[in-house]
Amino acid sequence: MIFIKRETKNLVIMWFANFLVASSTTMVMPFLSLYINTMGDFSTEYVQRWAGFVFGITFLTAFIFSPIWGRVGDKYGYKPVLLITGYGISASLFFMGLMDTVHELFLLRFVQGAVTGFIPTSLAMIAAQTPKKKVGEVLGILQTGNVTGTLFGPLIGGMMADQFGFQYTFLYTSAAIFTAATVVVFGVKEIRKKEKRENQKHFTQREVLQFIFHKRVLLTLMVITLLVQVANFSIQPLLAIYVSMLTKTESIAFLAGLAFSATGFGNLIATRRWGKLGDRIGYEKVIMGLLIGGAVAFIPQGLVTSLWQLVILRFIFGMITGGIIPLTTAYIRNISPIDIQGEVNGYSVSFRFLGNVIGPVFGGAISGFIGIQAVFFVTSAILFAAFLLLYFSVKKEISEKNTQHSGKTAVLFKSHH
Repeated sequence: MIFIKRETKNLVIMWFANFLVASSTTMVMPFLSLYINTMGDFSTEYVQRWAGFVFGITFLTAFIFSPIWGRVGDKYGYKPVLLITGYGISASLFFMGLMDTVHELFLLRFVQGAVTGFIPTSLAMIAAQTPKKKVGEVLGILQTGNVTGTLFGPLIGGMMADQFGFQYTFLYTSAAIFTAATVVVFGVKEIRKKEKRENQKHFTQREVLQFIFHKRVLLTLMVITLLVQVANFSIQPLLAIYVSMLTKTESIAFLAGLAFSATGFGNLIATRRWGKLGDRIGYEKVIMGLLIGGAVAFIPQGLVTSLWQLVILRFIFGMITGGIIPLTTAYIRNISPIDIQGEVNGYSVSFRFLGNVIGPVFGGAISGFIGIQAVFFVTSAILFAAFLLLYFSVKKEISEKNTQHSGKTAVLFKSHH
């Protein structure tokens, strides 16, 4: 009974902490391009290009460090990683509010990437303490803390930026994440470390990589998370500019935040349901359906003529794609040995962060050469390609299992004759 209470307490606290971290980090996303524009007399092309660089560089360093944090979490526990990343992100955002050049902002975003990973680590920690048959649903619940934060964060950030200025918003977000990390210090007691003391096996990094490469669907899902993040992040740094093309008003930061929040609101409504469905019929099947739906929902976003149309379509897109990340984490929880789940999840997060790097640069390049509307059409094709990749990977794995089963049956038949 005590175990159940502690498990539930951890989930509630991490939901609250994820809400604070997600809302705070997304507060600054809608106006990054506008913030850069205040640092000098720049051309539109310059701002678009550097918005992509500044947005993506954090995820480049995160791509490198995520497996390292995962391995540290497996060895020493996830709670220390949560504290390092929480306080690290807080410090980075604090100093960003004091910068006055694009290059200084770029450098701090680079440093922030080394300590990014609070939310993925929380997913790994809660997954490790959750029974396999319920992990999809529980991670769906935890994910609602993240998406609720992404729902309110851009709106609050946009309003604060319009009313008080960009620097003040950075300082507020720093304080909020500092609070989240402090709540974890005093509230979370990690369960999983006590479970691991008996019969713990130590895997080398090479053995972990061999495990990943021998699991066809697992490796495919990691690649797919990269492609999904490319699709998601290709338009995000440009969204404020796209909104300014659809409406004429002075409150661009707020309206860009509204467009951001629509996706988060869609996530909030549907994420837990996708997790429960994945527990019941299989995570791969649900992810395939979400990829097709996301590809379809992306196309009309490039054809809108007014802001309300864009907001509705991004809401629908959020409903469809909100389950992909927790379902992938749940899949890892179900097929990975307990002793390497953190590191395996770390590699999965690295793929996602690499997609976060490629997406903004990719979107900025397409926007610069063809136009912002074209970004939606190209990313729709990326999601469809991700569906095909997973479909054929699952089909191939099923075929291989059937072949192995047939071979074993034939051997047994011969042994009886």
